[in-house]
Amino acid sequence: MARRPRARRRLLVLGAGPAQLGLLQAARARVDLEVIAVDRDPQAPGFALADERAVLSSEDEDGVDRLARARDVDGIVSPGADWPVGIAARVAERIGLAHPIDARTGSLATSKARQREAFAAARVPHARAFDPRDPALPFPCVVKAPDRQGQRGLTLVQRREELDAALGTAAAESRGGGLLVEEHVQGPEVTVNAVSVEGRFLALTVTDRLTADPPAFGVALAHVWPSLHDVEPVVDVARSAVEALGIREGPSYTQLRLGRDGPVTIEVAARLGGGHDAELCRAATGVDLNGLAVDFALGSVAVGSVPVGGLTPATHRHGDASRRTDPFGVGPHGAAILFLVPPQGELVAVEGVAEAEALPGVEWVRVYRRPGHVFGPFRRGVDRAGAVLATGGGREEALERGRRAADAVRFRIDADAS
Repeated sequence: MARRPRARRRLLVLGAGPAQLGLLQAARARVDLEVIAVDRDPQAPGFALADERAVLSSEDEDGVDRLARARDVDGIVSPGADWPVGIAARVAERIGLAHPIDARTGSLATSKARQREAFAAARVPHARAFDPRDPALPFPCVVKAPDRQGQRGLTLVQRREELDAALGTAAAESRGGGLLVEEHVQGPEVTVNAVSVEGRFLALTVTDRLTADPPAFGVALAHVWPSLHDVEPVVDVARSAVEALGIREGPSYTQLRLGRDGPVTIEVAARLGGGHDAELCRAATGVDLNGLAVDFALGSVAVGSVPVGGLTPATHRHGDASRRTDPFGVGPHGAAILFLVPPQGELVAVEGVAEAEALPGVEWVRVYRRPGHVFGPFRRGVDRAGAVLATGGGREEALERGRRAADAVRFRIDADAS
């Protein structure tokens, strides 16, 4: 049945948490767009940016399918969350909506185990997987649930006697009970945020990913642009990884480690980064990656609509990032996202946000939780309390401005409630 014409197209956004705020803001700014947000948390901060809200898990595929049909949506998007990426692709395919990736690619992108198979077939450098019973298993190693994100089921195992507990944790967190054991690639972490248009991979930003120490292994504390490292080989490996998964349209987010022999792929997501990476991209380069993701979800992106010439990062010498100029000709500058780590206990109040936002170079401060929320031990990305976006004349100035703003935000906590 043909769709009835209407003044505003409808976009279904899977998730209304911190990772979806940037896209929801970009979508709400469009007067010709009606935004429907889905989240199982009735207090999700992104609901305030939607025209309609549905208190429904974004991982409930049948529920999302029914809602998409009932509201006759024009597009579905899952920004910042992995598992719903596959749900969005499958639902869009079933009801005949334009979508940047097909159901097969969505399934590949949401399984780290299947990603490894695709990388191996395409000879993409990636972290090697091991049978946990293999006597040659190197330590330290990483054990993870292959169908989870945000450090759920993830453990850095230092010694063999720690392995069984880590395997049990991964299996318990995994949706299908599976697990993945792989080498721990020693070296700094970087992230490539990109879009693909008609099969052409366009790198937007390469950022250094500064992470916490165990037990919060893998949790990002900051994303900093530009990278200190040589970005050309990083972009080349990210391109090969994205293409190996069959991502020909839409945004991608690739995490890599810089090992002894060069960049090694850790994982690829067929979505926007969940750590406000798109907002950092706009501050750094002027490219509205959130807006592009909306366009991709609605099937309205073509090569001619993307400034292709300005998207490939300029290369620079190793360790000489301070002298790198912006691809758009703006001049040397930097941008950083810093995450707020709270003390344990029940949140009573948050103070100092206006003070922090008034500091030089601070674009915004976001607080994720309302009074009454109880912060537990800091172990996963979901345990972060907020974020700061700051810019500066170079990466170090941006990072320092972000740290000053983060220090200005104060969490009043009732420690007895923890």
